[in-house]
Amino acid sequence: MTTHSTSPFADKPGNSPANRSLERGIEILRAFRPGSDLLGNGELAERTGLSRATVSRLTQTLVGVGMLQQEPSRKGYRLAPAVLSLAHAMRSASSVLQIAAPLMRALAESKRINVGLAAPDRDEMVYLESIRYSRRVAFRNVVSGQRVPMELTSLGRAYLAAATEPRRRALLALFKKRRGPQWPALSREIDGAMAMVNDRGFCAASWQPEVVALAAPLQAADAMYSLNVSVSSGETMAEVIDALSEPLLALRQEILVAVALHDDA
Repeated sequence: MTTHSTSPFADKPGNSPANRSLERGIEILRAFRPGSDLLGNGELAERTGLSRATVSRLTQTLVGVGMLQQEPSRKGYRLAPAVLSLAHAMRSASSVLQIAAPLMRALAESKRINVGLAAPDRDEMVYLESIRYSRRVAFRNVVSGQRVPMELTSLGRAYLAAATEPRRRALLALFKKRRGPQWPALSREIDGAMAMVNDRGFCAASWQPEVVALAAPLQAADAMYSLNVSVSSGETMAEVIDALSEPLLALRQEILVAVALHDDA
C-alpha cells in the first residue's frame, strides 16, 4: 500500500521532536478515507509507514485531544466529530468557495451539467464543492472532501499544467513509479492535456465510462484550484468540448473577477 509520510513533494516541517510528532499525528488522520472508517493500529502502521509502537502512542494522544474515537470492542479507531468541525470552519472561511458556489450552481442549472471546484492535496485532487444536475432529482451535492486521482482526471491535469516546475516534476516521478507499464501512454495523455491548457486554457479527460470532463486551473491569491464541468453523455469528447469549453472559461473568469472585487473591498 502506498504510504505518504515519505512523499517527495510533501511540505517538510522542521526536524524538532515536536514537529515530527505533529507531522506523524497528521499522517494518522490522513489514513482515514471513505470506506475506511474504522482502523486498527496495524492498519494505520501499514498505511502511514510508521512503526506500530509509534502509531499506538499517537492514536492514544489523538484520542486524548478529541481527534479520534476508540472502539475497544472492535480494536479500532474512527475520526471524532471535532474533525468535521475543522472541515466546516475551512469551508465557511474560504472566500473563493463562498463566491464560486452560487455561480457554479447557476451554470449547472442552466446547462444541466455537473460543475466542480477542487484543490490539490499531495497526489490527489479534493473536491471543495461539486454540484451535480440530475434530470430526475434537480440537484445533488456530492459530499465535499471526495478525492480523485490527479493523473487520471481533467481536474488533476489542469492543476499539473499550472503547478510549479519542481512540484510537477516530483508528482510526475511519483506517477511514473506507481503506474509502471501504463506510464508511457498515460504520460503522453498528461503532456497533451498540459499543452491544451497552455494553448486553450482548459483540458479534457474521460476517465469514467461515458463521462467527459473539462477543467481549467483557477489561480486565486490564496491557492491554486481547478474548476471543472462534466456531463454523462454518449457524445464524443470533441462535441462536449465544443459545447462546454466557453461556459467553463466564462465561469472561471466570472469567479476570478468576483474574488478580485471581494479582495479589494
